Amino acid sequence: MRHDRWRDLGLTALVLFAQSAPFLVTRPSEGAGWPMVSWLPVVLSALPVAVRRRWPASCLLLSAIGVGLYGLAETAPAQPIWYGPLICMYAVAYQSTRVIRIASLAVTALGMLLTIGSLNTAVRELSTWSAAYALGALTRARRETALAAERQAAELAAARERARIAQDLHDILGHAFSLMVVQAEAGAAIARTDPDRAERAFDAISTAGRDAMTQLRTTVGALREPGRAPQPTLADLPELLRQVEDAGLAARLAEHGPRRPVPAQVQLAAYRLVQEAITNVVKHAGATSVEVVLDWRPGELAVTVIDDGRGPDPRRTGGHGLTGIAERVAAAGGRVAHGPAPAGGFRVEAVFG
Repeated sequence: MRHDRWRDLGLTALVLFAQSAPFLVTRPSEGAGWPMVSWLPVVLSALPVAVRRRWPASCLLLSAIGVGLYGLAETAPAQPIWYGPLICMYAVAYQSTRVIRIASLAVTALGMLLTIGSLNTAVRELSTWSAAYALGALTRARRETALAAERQAAELAAARERARIAQDLHDILGHAFSLMVVQAEAGAAIARTDPDRAERAFDAISTAGRDAMTQLRTTVGALREPGRAPQPTLADLPELLRQVEDAGLAARLAEHGPRRPVPAQVQLAAYRLVQEAITNVVKHAGATSVEVVLDWRPGELAVTVIDDGRGPDPRRTGGHGLTGIAERVAAAGGRVAHGPAPAGGFRVEAVFG
């Protein structure tokens, strides 16, 4: 705002100087100089430029009155003093409401009809004023287009964030509930024959529930303070596999190649991939073991989940887990492939470049 104020003052001074120059460099045919009263309309036409941003229509009116008064002056340099009114017309076209813009155009056109005597002058002035208005209207259209693009970008970002949170909730709850169901079924089956093992199963249910609640608080907290809630990383994979072992599956984490830093988005996508794949293993695969492999290749990270089960049931439809994971991995710059493993079982792999 301060910079705009100084620019407006500078522009006003420039307009006033340009329209006052003939008073300084010319002399009337009679007399020593131009009368002060003939210069006052010049001042009236220039000063509104300084405050045109706040009151564009009023400034246009005052500036146009200055032009009219200058035309009535009997002793004044022969010059058009349009600079101030044209700048105010631009401001009206740029920032005034539709009603004010139409009214300003109508009043300006009416003033021309009443004051201009020749057709050539009318055409010249109409073209000049129309050009000033068109420039302001064009600038306003560009501003509105830019604002619309910003709103659309914000809406798309919000939609992507909602989709991400929905996917997070699906991953968290699907994984936790799958483990809890498996443990509950196992605990109920052995409650009478092996109380100690049943107690461990129910402890695992409690642990899975607490972990899910913690992740849910983190995810919901991201709604209140976006970007500040911590997200799972590759360092959390051992704990994830420990929960799988508590559910009765043999789980193993293997890592090949030297580990290197990767972006948080890649780490989150890799973690969610493993989480979703393991959830599918627990729910549908009928597997007894699962292996997670981190392969640090030159310029790439491959994350693979392999189980010894039968793979997903082809009769099941409507699942969105792997689809959502594929979208998340793609957003992190990776690609996903899945299908039967060469040695039997099922394989899900993501490669991040």
